[in-house]
Amino acid sequence: MSGNHGRIWWSELMTRDVEGACAYYAATCGWVFETMPMEGGSYYVANVDGQPVAGIMDMTGLPGMDEVPAHWFTYIAVDDVDAAATATEAAGGRIIRPGFSVEGIGRIAILTDPTGAAVGLMTPAAG
Repeated sequence: MSGNHGRIWWSELMTRDVEGACAYYAATCGWVFETMPMEGGSYYVANVDGQPVAGIMDMTGLPGMDEVPAHWFTYIAVDDVDAAATATEAAGGRIIRPGFSVEGIGRIAILTDPTGAAVGLMTPAAG
């Protein structure tokens, strides 16, 4: 296993009020935001001392999210996201979104663990 396997790798706030969320976390945590373009809008990367610590994205209009309240979502690093997703399904979990790659970020799968909790698994990009 790599040194990253099993570590909490990223946390992301899904909200319909990005402006309010950014203002709150800037005031409360001292986060400074960098805006990055993404398909369908922008992604807001929170930084502390120049290091990325979390992300915020607008969940308005995302499929299946109409009734879902704003929430934080966690991604856990694994050495092989596709193998981990297959093992999760075999253990009684459910794959919500099969593995997909994000250039410069890594390979990600969204699933539920065998207890029904939603989680992201991620094989981070090298470097």
